[in-house]
Amino acid sequence: MKPDPRTAMALLLEEVRNTFPFDIPPARLCDGPCSGCPKKLLEYLDTQLEEWEDRLKHGEAPRLGDLDRLGRTARKVHRVLEKNGLLGPA
Repeated sequence: MKPDPRTAMALLLEEVRNTFPFDIPPARLCDGPCSGCPKKLLEYLDTQLEEWEDRLKHGEAPRLGDLDRLGRTARKVHRVLEKNGLLGPA
């Protein structure tokens, strides 16, 4: 049985929080040549997560498109972090 959209969003938020290195020191993020800007991308993703955490807390139900958009954003940021050697392969 598939979870309802609220539960699915909560699970996605938890998975992203546990997967991405939001606590990595800025000096390591900007160490050497980079493809994209890991620091700005992590800040953007963190903002998106905080927004959805707040929206869920206030009872808003996400649509499937919201889940898809956040998932695509997380995958794109993940690829950039991999290219920059900040994550292991997926």
